[in-house]
Amino acid sequence: MSKQVILATGNQGKVVEMQSQLQEFGFTVIPQSDYPFEEAVEDGLSFVENAIIKARHACQHTGLAAIADDSGLEVDALNGAPGIYSSRYADGSEHEGRGDAANNAKLLNALRDSDNRSARFQCVIVYMEHTNDPTPIICQGTWEGEIALTAKGEHGFGYDPLFWVPEMACHSAELAPADKKKFSHRGKALASLKAQLKHFSDR
Repeated sequence: MSKQVILATGNQGKVVEMQSQLQEFGFTVIPQSDYPFEEAVEDGLSFVENAIIKARHACQHTGLAAIADDSGLEVDALNGAPGIYSSRYADGSEHEGRGDAANNAKLLNALRDSDNRSARFQCVIVYMEHTNDPTPIICQGTWEGEIALTAKGEHGFGYDPLFWVPEMACHSAELAPADKKKFSHRGKALASLKAQLKHFSDR
């Protein structure tokens, strides 16, 4: 029997990916954008808080179970910034502007005098049965790497052109999509979600 689950995004690529991963559990994944309500206000102070906020918001407005994720880049030399503000890191900056290119430019500028380039991508995925679910499934994935001196690669988005992956000896944006899914923070969080869903379905 199929179970409808709301994915708290309008990104069709994420919907297709999530459907392919979760169909073995009988889930039919529906994008939040199919419903006429505004996106949640992400005013949490952590990836976990924001993912829960988005999942609960989707449950509340649809009456269905929901899945939400929140992710970003942590740079050690910047005390974990840009963190939860990764997608809008350069917003409001006088010189950089907005968007991926502006975010990357601001990051390189912030690290121009630093020898410490260590960083990591973080992803948290939350599965919530209903609005008042007291025990949502919370899964986290981490991808360790470094911030390169220059951007390189044509794949991916966001900070991928600057993210150096030591074990692959290349930039994230140089990885084929299948390899990125296997090694990335989001791929690890999704694998954890599948394992936990399987655990609950087997009980």
